[in-house]
Amino acid sequence: MSVGESPFRERTVGEVAATLPGATAVFRRHKLDFCCGGNTALRESAERRGADLAAIESELAALAQSSVPRSAPEDTAALIKYILTHYHEVHRRELPELVKLARKVESVHAEHPAAPRGLADTLQKMVGELEVHMKKEELILFPAMARAVKGMLDMPISQMRYDHDDHGTQLRRIEMLTRDFTLPEGACRSWQALYSGTSKLVGDLMEHIHLENNVLFPRFESGRQT
Repeated sequence: MSVGESPFRERTVGEVAATLPGATAVFRRHKLDFCCGGNTALRESAERRGADLAAIESELAALAQSSVPRSAPEDTAALIKYILTHYHEVHRRELPELVKLARKVESVHAEHPAAPRGLADTLQKMVGELEVHMKKEELILFPAMARAVKGMLDMPISQMRYDHDDHGTQLRRIEMLTRDFTLPEGACRSWQALYSGTSKLVGDLMEHIHLENNVLFPRFESGRQT
């Protein structure tokens, strides 16, 4: 199907991200929210961001013609294990170090006009909120999925989606505080490491939320297509 026939613009970004391998990288590059804002049509999402819809569709069309392998497993049990190992464990390992780096950069470069003031506190808040959220999934939701039928988990999944919206707000704040991870001229190694790490965190958490919101959760919600 040609780009001119608009194969993507009326589909939601979450659905495209869930079914077209490589689409999430395109959306991140154009700053489109495919995780918490996954229910928004691509056309509307691009308009909100002021992004080039034709360019995005062209990149998606190129992906659709390629044979990019899907990285996340199709099987539900395997998908949950993938989420635990690729995201839960990684967040727990990386976030505390980012808090330390942020506090160091904010302290050493306190007088610098580009210093990311408030970033350490934002990251510290995320440590606590993410830990509570992930524990709820690990101890309650994920085990329940092993024995649940569609529709039984609507309420707990709704709460997880609400948490994800909060996480999305924090990610946008991180992007604002770091000026989209733009380093000032002559930035020290710690500052470079901080922005590299926080950029990775944002990408990882967006992928994490996307896999749950748009791939895993719909398998157990009533009224949603799997």
